[in-house]
Amino acid sequence: MTRTHTHTPHHGASHGHHHERDTGGEAEILDLDAEVLAEHTASITAWLPLETSPRQIVDLGCGTGTGTFALLDRFPDAHVTAVDTSTEHLQRLRAKACARGVEERVRTVQADLDEDAWPDLGSPDLIWASASMHHMARPERALHAVHDALAPGGLFAVVELAGHPRFLPGDAPEDRPGLEERVHAAADRLQAELMPHRGADWGPMLTAAGFTVEGERTVAVNIEGDHNEAIGRYALGVLQRIHSFVADMLSPEDLAALARLLDTGGPHSVLRRDDLTVRTERTVWAARRT
Repeated sequence: MTRTHTHTPHHGASHGHHHERDTGGEAEILDLDAEVLAEHTASITAWLPLETSPRQIVDLGCGTGTGTFALLDRFPDAHVTAVDTSTEHLQRLRAKACARGVEERVRTVQADLDEDAWPDLGSPDLIWASASMHHMARPERALHAVHDALAPGGLFAVVELAGHPRFLPGDAPEDRPGLEERVHAAADRLQAELMPHRGADWGPMLTAAGFTVEGERTVAVNIEGDHNEAIGRYALGVLQRIHSFVADMLSPEDLAALARLLDTGGPHSVLRRDDLTVRTERTVWAARRT
């Protein structure tokens, strides 16, 4: 079993292999991720260079279902096999499927994709992996496993993150301008040790695994807050999660300023700000098994 990861998922993406940990707070962030970034996730599913509409889809590292439900919406005749390590996330996904009336189109599979033996995924036309591949301890082996699982001519979509989303203006907060960038820099240093494939160029690795890369696209995200409650809660959740890992890497002044932002009852709470935006990038590679 690999080390517990500190990455906060976003961009409508979910983890590739979840080990049982703080899944409650993580699940809420994943749900907010799906809500805030739904339009951007839909634009990626619409962009995929598919020759025919897929009937069998696998969502690797499905989390609470951001990709699963985006794919079900995009391909109304498809069935999705949603794979994750977290039983809690899969239970949450199943509850959502029932609430949406699509439970007959969803199969959930609990599995750790770092294990040598993968579950039987059938012969899918499309495999989707959003914010999951960089969590793999042996991504090259995982890519070969995906290649073997796909139906001939099937497509593999890898969606990866530029990093945690930013929310605050550069001159915020007033008493510690640039705080968010310093917090993110600390998180990036920590995660570079835990996840060396975060931010990797997956194109060459996909080619080495036998795929033909048919497209690559970078999607810029810049969503104005405009008093959007979901964006405020999204910012709060992401910053709380980062804080839990980098607190001992920050100066006392930055730590105090961050605490004021995270104090939901205080006057400086991030929930009270009207100048939030969601800023990030994600890149998608579309690779075919030829």
